[in-house]
Amino acid sequence: MGANGVNRTILFLCTGNYYRSRFAEEYFNFEAERLGLDWRADSRALAIERGIGNLGPISSDAEQGLAARGITLATPVRMPQALCEADLNTAERIIALKETEHRPLLLERFPDWSNRVEYWEVHDMDQWNATQALEEIERRIRLLVLGLTERTT
Repeated sequence: MGANGVNRTILFLCTGNYYRSRFAEEYFNFEAERLGLDWRADSRALAIERGIGNLGPISSDAEQGLAARGITLATPVRMPQALCEADLNTAERIIALKETEHRPLLLERFPDWSNRVEYWEVHDMDQWNATQALEEIERRIRLLVLGLTERTT
């Protein structure tokens, strides 16, 4: 826990809060808990209305990718959630999963935040299959966690 007894928050953003950001949230929380870090991740959608083809609370690819890594989702699994200003205000770090896709959405919907967000370049299913995307998110989160671990030791 942080100095005030509250976990510090990382917020992962993607378009629909269904696949990439949900995997990132769950995988980060698994690693942070395993390592005893005082960080907790959450995730939100920048354009939840674009997820009209999303069925259920989370992508089966994300769920299977987590299961393959020994991570079980808590039940019930929450539905995707749209980003609001309060989410941005309470997060210590904010990471959007694909700059070329998400910076324009931030500029349109939360312009004051577009330069305060860290951007990764993890492609969606239109460019990468689930294995590629989830492995890249896992790799980046391992580096992120390593950096956070080094700051606390």
